[in-house]
Amino acid sequence: MQVLKKTQTIVRYQNQNGNIYYGIVEDNEILQLASNFTEIVNNELNFDGERVKYSDVKILVPVSPSKIINFGWTYAEHAKETGGTANLKEPFLFLKPTSSLIPDQGEIILPSSHLTKQVEMEGELALVIGKRGKNIKEEDALDYVFGCTIFNDVTARDLTRADPQFTRGKGFDTFGPLGPCIVKGVDPTHLRIVTTLNGNVVQKGNTSQMSFSIPFLISWISQVMTLEPGDVLATGSPPGSCPMKSGDIVTVEVENIGKLCNYVK
Repeated sequence: MQVLKKTQTIVRYQNQNGNIYYGIVEDNEILQLASNFTEIVNNELNFDGERVKYSDVKILVPVSPSKIINFGWTYAEHAKETGGTANLKEPFLFLKPTSSLIPDQGEIILPSSHLTKQVEMEGELALVIGKRGKNIKEEDALDYVFGCTIFNDVTARDLTRADPQFTRGKGFDTFGPLGPCIVKGVDPTHLRIVTTLNGNVVQKGNTSQMSFSIPFLISWISQVMTLEPGDVLATGSPPGSCPMKSGDIVTVEVENIGKLCNYVK
């Protein structure tokens, strides 16, 4: 069995027979791996000899995290537009349930109008943790990042403004689009983020504009909870979040990673 020494873009997918694999993307093909996620993060990347066309498979959420950690108001202008605090002394933290996750091309299902009347997108860079960590030093923090992906922190804005905490407004099923891939070897500290709604740019920013550095966020949260391989850290959204309605198409593009596209229903 051939062992792949280097990887760049990793996807998790389901083939036409219903089997689920991880694979390495090369142009329009996927090199199918005989490795599970644990093996992949330990650099055990075993190519099983199969190549499949990207267009012939169903791309899934790229990882199954034990937790989805979200940092809010990390961009000052977004904090201002959503009623937050622009100059936080410490990061603002909330969690999303894993039941919120949907993949690239998946449908964001709007809740009934009696539950919420204002659902918005928030395009973000997300980090996938590669090894267990507690009390991580800031200078070592990026060593715990397996790779980068894209997250859409879909939000019922009327509920987050009304509730004392964000669980309800952030936690609906399908409110966590993630993917389509994990890219290794990308510096997360200076990446452009652009979100479009029906082809029109609504959000634009760069991770270099964040109020807290990414290494600081990783170190800070590791003082609170142990990070496990596969955990997702969503790093916050630039300004421009706006309402979505049924029939809309929302796309989040992060430099050097790709595009996450979802349909609003």
